Amino acid sequence: GAVRQRLPSSCSRRRAPPSNRGRGVSPEGEASGRTRRRALERVREAIASHRRVVLTTHVNADGDGAGCEAAVAHFLRRHGGAPTIVNPTPFPPLYRFLLGEMEATTASESAGRRALERAELILVLDTAEPARLGAVAAQLASTPVAIVDHHPPIGEAPGDPAVRDPTACATGELVYEMLTLAGERLAPPEAEALYVAIASDTGSFSFSNTSARAHEIAARLIDVGVDTGRIYRRLHVQYTTAGLALLGVALSRLRTDPELPISWIALRRSDVARVRATSQDLDGLVEYPRRLRGIEVAILLRELGRDRTKASLRSNGDANVAAVATTLGGGGHEKAAGVVLDLGLEEATTAVLEAVRHAVRSPT
Repeated sequence: GAVRQRLPSSCSRRRAPPSNRGRGVSPEGEASGRTRRRALERVREAIASHRRVVLTTHVNADGDGAGCEAAVAHFLRRHGGAPTIVNPTPFPPLYRFLLGEMEATTASESAGRRALERAELILVLDTAEPARLGAVAAQLASTPVAIVDHHPPIGEAPGDPAVRDPTACATGELVYEMLTLAGERLAPPEAEALYVAIASDTGSFSFSNTSARAHEIAARLIDVGVDTGRIYRRLHVQYTTAGLALLGVALSRLRTDPELPISWIALRRSDVARVRATSQDLDGLVEYPRRLRGIEVAILLRELGRDRTKASLRSNGDANVAAVATTLGGGGHEKAAGVVLDLGLEEATTAVLEAVRHAVRSPT
């Protein structure tokens, strides 16, 4: 049976309610603060009611997803829980330092499958789309699920309680509020992981989603002991010779639209293989076309296979790239989105550029 963890008293002493899939909270209006708090209290009650909690996030986890997983895992372990991080794809090496002595596994590994089978609750972080959970998604129908996400809601949430609040700068903001509901001071590993989560999704506090609340939380995390210089070095002073070689190739592939403020880079698999680069070396490449003076939308297209291409989109202006990605089968935020297309690189480039051009001409 479930063993209640020793979480502070903001959690009620009853078991989490049975699943009621599809219910979600996306706070708006004057009551948004109260609505968010009540929703987060329900999620916290759920994780307090179970000892074997599996934490997961979307495929190819970013700093927000990975940081939130690490923070919640450290928090639950500190309170007597036995959480396991099980992702659809391997935990990113860039963020592995956040785990400390903890391990992370995948749903395709025996340890991950075993954890999913024994899970009393699955906490999904930084996504609410089963399609983005890979092999983890198969377990959602047979295990209670809770969700904390800051992406604009698409369809029904695959679990309850579910918090989906796009007003938050990052899922890390929501997780911070959930873990500190009782006024508890976070431990340094939890604070560091949440700082990475928020810094990652705000572009080190430079993107337009950087709010006063983001800075307020960052200040509190620094007060706990986060070493911002160490975080910077861990995240940004990590180029390899292969990564620099790939950057050179990418810049040689940079193109701009002759009429519209759009810039893009299209990379073949052979470009990446020739310089022996890894997927981690691709992180941040989309920011280079984005930094061109006058550019409103930047795109990085990467060939994944013969008829499979990934497109990352970034907006500096009024164009809503989440809407663009959604029309193509992807999703994301207004300023940062992505999609994987079952098209070759040339066809995908044509399709994405057509959609982006329309968005730039007619911004929503």
